[in-house]
Amino acid sequence: MVALENKPILTDIKTQENIRLLVDSFYGNARQDELLGPIFDEAITNWDHHLPTMYQFWERLLFKSGDYQGNPFDKHVKLPVGKEHFAVWIKIFLQTVDDNFFGPKANEAKRLARNIAATFQLRMGIDGYDKDYAIPDYKHPEETK
Repeated sequence: MVALENKPILTDIKTQENIRLLVDSFYGNARQDELLGPIFDEAITNWDHHLPTMYQFWERLLFKSGDYQGNPFDKHVKLPVGKEHFAVWIKIFLQTVDDNFFGPKANEAKRLARNIAATFQLRMGIDGYDKDYAIPDYKHPEETK
């Protein structure tokens, strides 16, 4: 008899604590990346200020609540990034969601992230992005089995 792999049961993004987990996990992963890490280290000087802003941003997008006010594009337009940075960013974001969550809000977070990446690239004059992650109905890998 083959033992089943012990996998945690994933739930959907439902609470502010879930958003904190998503944001903290994403940035933890992205800051370790050899391509993105130096960009984040240079651009973000105060993580104690930045992370709560990102919690508010995702709470606003996913729950239509929170008090986020800002213009994220203005913060990104001057960064030294290209197509390869966006491809890595979206790959890490989608993997972070898939590693921690499963459900409609998780899928919505991935859809929104892909839309944000595509919009930023378009507005920054950057051609295309990773087509594997651009598909409109990208789901958790478990849903494709």
